[in-house]
Amino acid sequence: MIVKKGSARVDRVSPFYVMDIMSRAKTLESKGRHIVHMEVGEPDFSTPQPIVDAGVDFLKKGDVHYTEAQGLLALREKIAEFYTQQYNVKVSPERIFITPGASGALTVALATLIDAGDDVLMAAPGYPCNSNLIGLLGGVSCFIEASEDDNFQLNAASIASAWGDCTRGVMLASPSNPVGSMVDGETLKEIIQTIDERNGFLISDEIYHGLVYEERAVSALEFSDDVFVINSFSKFFGMTGWRLGWVIVPEHAMGAANRLMQNLFIAAPTHSQFAALAAFSGETKDILLQRCDEFKQRRDVLYDGLIELGFKVPVNPEGAFYIYADCSAFTNDSYAFALDLLEQVGVAVTPGLDFGMTYAERYLRFAYTTSIEEIKQGLEQLALYIDSRAK
Repeated sequence: MIVKKGSARVDRVSPFYVMDIMSRAKTLESKGRHIVHMEVGEPDFSTPQPIVDAGVDFLKKGDVHYTEAQGLLALREKIAEFYTQQYNVKVSPERIFITPGASGALTVALATLIDAGDDVLMAAPGYPCNSNLIGLLGGVSCFIEASEDDNFQLNAASIASAWGDCTRGVMLASPSNPVGSMVDGETLKEIIQTIDERNGFLISDEIYHGLVYEERAVSALEFSDDVFVINSFSKFFGMTGWRLGWVIVPEHAMGAANRLMQNLFIAAPTHSQFAALAAFSGETKDILLQRCDEFKQRRDVLYDGLIELGFKVPVNPEGAFYIYADCSAFTNDSYAFALDLLEQVGVAVTPGLDFGMTYAERYLRFAYTTSIEEIKQGLEQLALYIDSRAK
């Protein structure tokens, strides 16, 4: 058989190590084992019923055709109103593009901004798909090692120090995955000023906005219109399988974003867009805020439990639904630890290798996307596992 040459760019796309965990977990479950899932970054709650009802009502009409490439105007207007209410900023619906998930939004933003060889600065640890997509488009991901002293986030000084001749811009996530830390308003303002002084771009990943527990999340749009903001209906709004997100672009990028939408996606899923109109209703908002309270309770149970077991948690998450825990008291190989933890006591977590090479062997990500009862059981099983290793 003749093996044809494939893309070298695709060969550079790294796998998710957590897929090894998930595959083994499914195998164990098929054999009757109970697995506590704290590896998956997907809320366990079902889509709020008002959203489901809106989607079903639309589908029953049978008129399911493409929307315009930019997305349903009524939905873009709802999102614009949302930004006025949440952040006290005015965003024209013409700057909003509805995309197939936040991944589609990031694709549009990056394809608008980078050429082959362009460097993009980002924090490590961070979400691996971001750097993979940059590489696929011919760019270069330049990681800034973020420490617990900086809340595992970037700041103006670290960006200025890392900026090079080939640097085009910065990608920032707040709240972040895997840490759940946020960038405060003053720091974000300084970051934007630093980037502007270098004629660069900022892509602000705000997909976990809404899932915050003490301080409110600050949007980059509060300080500049010349930023690219990514958001999603998957996290706070609980619509993962509907595959719907959005990107807000500066006015100068509207034409390019529209051309990319036409060529890459035609349009986001029509039924999902009509369903999402109900995401901003008062009834849905009440459901979502109640769920946010539940996530906070889960965070507190998991955080306290991990600390009691001897894990070091440098950042008590301010948002999202992850805890990034230092497991160096128990192992110098978090990937092997995660595999053995699953095998021995049926607890699935994500190894630090999935979030870059910065002290990856020391960290595990625990997702509190399961019930408090399951979290407590997971902590009990984790305690048994740690005790068995100590003997």
